[in-house]
Amino acid sequence: MKFDHDLAARLKPLIEATFADRSLLKVYDYEYAVLDALTALDAGTLRVATRDDAGEWTVHPWLKQAILLYFALRTNERSTSGPLEFNDKIPVKAPPPGVRVVPPGTVRYGSHVEPGAVVMPGYVNIGAWVGSGTMVDTWATVGSCAQIGRDVHLSGGVGIGGVLEPPGARPVIIEDGAFVGSRAIVVEGVLVEREAVLGAGVVLTASTPIVDVTGPEPVEFRGRVPARSVVIAGSRTKRFPAGEFGVPCALVIGKRTESTDRKTSLEMALRDHGVSV
Repeated sequence: MKFDHDLAARLKPLIEATFADRSLLKVYDYEYAVLDALTALDAGTLRVATRDDAGEWTVHPWLKQAILLYFALRTNERSTSGPLEFNDKIPVKAPPPGVRVVPPGTVRYGSHVEPGAVVMPGYVNIGAWVGSGTMVDTWATVGSCAQIGRDVHLSGGVGIGGVLEPPGARPVIIEDGAFVGSRAIVVEGVLVEREAVLGAGVVLTASTPIVDVTGPEPVEFRGRVPARSVVIAGSRTKRFPAGEFGVPCALVIGKRTESTDRKTSLEMALRDHGVSV
């Protein structure tokens, strides 16, 4: 679904003005700009972050501002879904058409999940975007505004962090075809590029060293996992006043091969490099 630039051009100045002066929430045009933005996020016609043809990502801070303003507009209300009762500022959302949601999986209003995705008993928070063919496995969490591409697998217990504030900060982005192993955690706006493989228990923050150890000398990245990388949890020694201790890092130990399809390539990557999922 394409980003609606005409709608964005109409809503952006109204929302930015309201974020600077919240008294405008009492004015019809400004209030409904916030509501229209949330409707568009829910429908997928607007996204918190978009990628251009060159693969570069652009964050749209005003849409994060719209979410924060939406919270200010809402009050806690009791709602029901069958025998279940909730008390929240955000209305309960029915499963999107074409999306399999397994009880008690939750897709929150203001997020968008494309048809063909599967949400096991996991959680997709407001502002997030999840592409078709993606599996959000059991107890996996997609945090607010996270952008999850198509044909991604988020394994059981994966934690994808939310980045709602500050509005200008990049959300966590998992690009198309990536595989995130069990209990892995990706937070603080880390970018996992297309078809990368994260092994079980990998923890990536904005400051986590991501070290490519496949060559004669280590090559270090921060905040970004290069495309098709196979990554495992690691540690390296650091000296402190009290002595030397191991501190966490992530190790790029190889690449997925080009000779096989995605599923086979993933299985080979895990087997060849001994990565647990």
